[in-house]
Amino acid sequence: MPSKIYQLLDARIDKLTRSIEIRATGRVVSTSIILIAGADEMNLNRGWRFDWSQELAMQERMIFKLIITAKPRKTEGLISLENRGDHVFVHLLESAPWNVGRTKKHLGVAGNLIAFACKSSKELGYSGLVAFLSKSALIHHYTQTLGARRINNKNLMFIEEDASQLLINRYFYKNHEI
Repeated sequence: MPSKIYQLLDARIDKLTRSIEIRATGRVVSTSIILIAGADEMNLNRGWRFDWSQELAMQERMIFKLIITAKPRKTEGLISLENRGDHVFVHLLESAPWNVGRTKKHLGVAGNLIAFACKSSKELGYSGLVAFLSKSALIHHYTQTLGARRINNKNLMFIEEDASQLLINRYFYKNHEI
């Protein structure tokens, strides 16, 4: 069994959108978030920063992919979650290579995935409580964009019920598919 791997979250929240938005046009597209059961379901091409097969090998973690509903074969982002019994822990989050940097195709991928973690926590009865380890340089960013707060540990952050509900309301409104 692989040893536990802890990553520091370093995904920038480029924009809080409704679903995800095509950067060039501002058009919002419908998305779905799907549990991945095996490496063959990821549809990952070159350019991803992390080895997601390691995440899949850890039985306590669940990997979800974000897709545009009209283009189900293309993964726009990935998130690794663990049910900790009283909250959901985000181990890893990554936007697809074409959704990173100045020429990114879509905005809102990381925000969408974090909102999904909040929604999952709420559905499990944890009031939307989500925790993650943050890179030091992004602590202020997550505080400002997600309403996250630091716990005593230097890099441990959490999203409480009120901030979680705001993200859920933004991303999972009535017409959104999941």
